[in-house]
Parts: sequence; structure tokens; C-alpha cells
Amino acid sequence: MAAKLIKGDKLAAIVLEDTKKVVDNLKKKGIHPTLAVILVGKHTASEIYVEKKKIAAEALGITFDLFRFADNVKQGEIEALVTALNYKVGINGILIQLPLPKHFKTMNLLDMVSPLKDVDGFTAFNLGLLDHGKEEIASCTAKAILKLIESTKVKIEGANVCIVNHSIVVGRPLAQMLLNRNATVSICHAFTKDLASFTKQADIIVSAVGKPGLITKEMVKPGAIVIDAGISKKDGKTVGDVDFAGVKEVAGQITPVPGGVGPMTVACLMQNISKLSAVQAK
Repeated sequence: MAAKLIKGDKLAAIVLEDTKKVVDNLKKKGIHPTLAVILVGKHTASEIYVEKKKIAAEALGITFDLFRFADNVKQGEIEALVTALNYKVGINGILIQLPLPKHFKTMNLLDMVSPLKDVDGFTAFNLGLLDHGKEEIASCTAKAILKLIESTKVKIEGANVCIVNHSIVVGRPLAQMLLNRNATVSICHAFTKDLASFTKQADIIVSAVGKPGLITKEMVKPGAIVIDAGISKKDGKTVGDVDFAGVKEVAGQITPVPGGVGPMTVACLMQNISKLSAVQAK
């Protein structure tokens, strides 16, 4: 029997509907949630992501301020902007679109964002809060994946989870959030030896690499939950890391690409900006 689809777009619609109510209530109190987005260079995928975020924000009544820069902009100029936005009243969230050009010291720049405006949850402060079980503002992609896993009704406590990614965007925050729920977590990456030996033991597999066909049906335990957070282009089509046609024959539930993790990530971003706006209003 083919795996059941985990429809991220439908779940995202529910999150956005709830977030719209929060935004509307804030506006009644005179608070107008505003998200500042910094985009450096012309990265095709980033352009697409930013446009989707803009559409979602405007649909909810969230002000979307985009700051564009050329590839050769100096880090100091972006740092100055971040500092100004940190202190600017009326800016509730700051998002630095990744990836940045190679000459940037990305972590240094991300950590300059005020934790109170860190809508992506990438500062050392907010990443550290995850260790203490405080997940109010966490990585949007990690939060989205967790929501998708929870929607399957699978028992996370005691489950073996294999995450193929060890970045601050997905692997690290997601691992901590799953540990907070008493899962047993393996984090794999480019230097992992024999990836299949980890995935075959997993009740839940999350892959976010950007390598088409990385996860095949031979690597998946029958009945496993498979969350595909990878994204790349193959033969002109948007695809994930998972060989969908093959893996759906053995998995219990699986996310499609597109229509899975992506819409939920955008929805969680909107949820984060609404939360930050509410906190700053107190």
C-alpha cells in the first residue's frame, strides 16, 4: 500500500488562519506587525522564498519591508543596517535571507540580530533556549517539520529519528526539539559513513540536503515517516532529497515536494512574527 501523503499546504492553511486572528487582534490594539527582510545578491531560490514570504505576510496584513543589496556589498554595511533595525521602533522581526555570499561571516551577522526580533531563531541566545525546552521562537523550518511529524499522530517519545542535516536551520534545532520530546536522535551529514545504516533503523527520517534521490526505498524502514525538506531542480522540476516514487511504496507517511515542508515553513515564519509582535507590545 502506498504511503499516506502529509499535505503541508493544508496544514499551513490552518496555521495561517490562526495567525491571521492574532494579527487582527494586535491591529485592534494599534500594533501593526512588521517584518524586515534583508536579501543580498541574486540567488534564484532565495528570490522565490522571499516572494512567497511577502505574499503570505501581505495576505495576513503583516507589513513586509525588503532591503536589497548587491552581491559585493560589504558586511559592515549590512551590520549597520541590522543595528539600526534592532533599535527601530515598529520593526518587530528581522530576517536575513540565507545563503549569504561567501565573503560574509554568516554566523557573526546572524548573531547581531536582537533575540527579541530574531524571527528565524538563529541567534545563539534563541538556539540556547531550545536546550531549556523553550521553543517559542525556533527555526521556522525545524518548527514546520516538527508540526508535520506531530500531524501524523506517531508517538515521538521513544522513536528513533534520523536527521540528514546538521545546520542551524534544520538539523541542530530540530534535534533539540525532538530530544525535548524524548526521541532518540541521530544526526547525519556529508561526513557520515554508511548513511543507510542510520536511516534503516529510523521510525522517522528527515532529509534536508538538496541532493535529488539521496534517500531511496532500500534505505527506509517499512512504515517509517519520511519528511523531505530538501529542494533542488532536476530536469526543470522542483524535487526533494527523497526518491518519492520508490520510497512511497515502503513508507507509512511521506511529504511531497513541493507542497510539504515549504508551505509550513512560511506559515511558521508568520506565526513567529506575530508572536514577537505580541511580546514587544507588552
